Amino acid sequence: MEMPLPDPAIIARKARLAARLREVLPPDAVIEEESETRAYECDALTAYKCPPLLAVLPTTTQEVSDVLKICHAEGVPVVPRGAGTSLAGGALPTADCVILGVARMNAVLETDYDNRFIRVQTGRTNLSVTGAVEEMDFFYAPDPSSQLACAIAGNIAMNSGGAHCLKYGVTTNNLMGVTMVLMDGTVVEIGGAHLDAPGLDLLGVICGSEGQMGVVTEATLRILRKPEGARPVLMGFNSAEVAGACVADIIKAGVLPVAIEYMDRLCIEVTDEFSGAGYPDCDALLIVEVEGSDAEIDAQLGVIMQIARKHDPVELRESKSPEESAKIWLGRKSAFGAVGQINDYMCLDGTIPVSALPRVLKGIGELSEKYGLQVGNVFHAGDGNMHPLILFDANKPGDLELCEQMGADVLKLCVEVGGCLTGEHGVGIEKRDLMLHQYGPEDLEAQMAVKDVFDPAWLLNPAKVFPLSVSHSRRTVPVAAE
Repeated sequence: MEMPLPDPAIIARKARLAARLREVLPPDAVIEEESETRAYECDALTAYKCPPLLAVLPTTTQEVSDVLKICHAEGVPVVPRGAGTSLAGGALPTADCVILGVARMNAVLETDYDNRFIRVQTGRTNLSVTGAVEEMDFFYAPDPSSQLACAIAGNIAMNSGGAHCLKYGVTTNNLMGVTMVLMDGTVVEIGGAHLDAPGLDLLGVICGSEGQMGVVTEATLRILRKPEGARPVLMGFNSAEVAGACVADIIKAGVLPVAIEYMDRLCIEVTDEFSGAGYPDCDALLIVEVEGSDAEIDAQLGVIMQIARKHDPVELRESKSPEESAKIWLGRKSAFGAVGQINDYMCLDGTIPVSALPRVLKGIGELSEKYGLQVGNVFHAGDGNMHPLILFDANKPGDLELCEQMGADVLKLCVEVGGCLTGEHGVGIEKRDLMLHQYGPEDLEAQMAVKDVFDPAWLLNPAKVFPLSVSHSRRTVPVAAE
């Protein structure tokens, strides 16, 4: 993976830079010992690692502004970091950068139930946002699988979704406003305690921008009333193609479940052994959940189960109690951890039209045979957000590279059927060099021109998102293969 060479002049100024940062931060908020900076050498894409020059942990927007003013004046790259759960290398440091972590910025700043919003510092974890409002029967809708650990900062950076995004949308559909600090230390307010702010949709530019535009320190989020109830149904099928066709038919019927989740045989067996969820012996599993009043749930599930029966399911199991619902979801919620116990894996997140599910699932199976690597498929089937887990042995020479080649072919297939490279994990470094497969040079130039406005020196989150071959003219340091 090609990454920028460190600038020796910046590294030589490490002591001075650390001293300047300590002037604006508490003493324990500046981390410079290599034994401690190694904690920030990678995110959840652990195949690539590089300890940063320094790491800082501010607690306020003003401290973030002070840090960025210093780094801007010194010409030092800055890599924003939430909780480090990125699966695309979005928070991978360079050896001459400062990691700016927002983990200590986790306060609830304002809650307004009448107008249905909460304002938080962006180091707060996803699940704890709901935790702050659930006593009043409200919740925050986006629910990534890593919601126990992932931070709102990262959710905004990657426009994260989750199992329930089919009905409630992803982060951009639930983000009302942000406080953001530009690279030169300027603090800007975008949006606010209302949806659809007038003027240019700058909030839409920021959400999903992967730390390229600024550091988001505060977020105003939409909160919703909890539904009266929810109930899942489990469906087992004899083939991935049949399960995919069933998903397409449910969507075409006009029913809007809150979630449609898919798991293939490998994931079914591994997660069932790991969690004891009691899943059936089948090649493909769907979990479809609807919500509302009892009457609404019964009506929706009636339509969904009628559609499922037309596809000759191995098993059709409707939950009859909260305990049964929890058991149906148990394996799906455990999937990534369960697969991680049997092998190293790379998790992709290409997104496709729902109608293309059967074709893409078949194509992934063919690629698995071609490369000789197992694949476990577990994903948000309702909106076509694929999550193939490609298994490999990190200790076997050449296996990682083989895995990356197969992953690239899977993502290219997603684009070829009318989808895109990423649904919620982001581009980071993982898909950076595939951007030219989805976008032409003119498209990328337009995107980079936007970054020019927010970060003219290109100091924020270097070597991410844009292929180095097209962004090289904006770079001020040489690059080398690593």
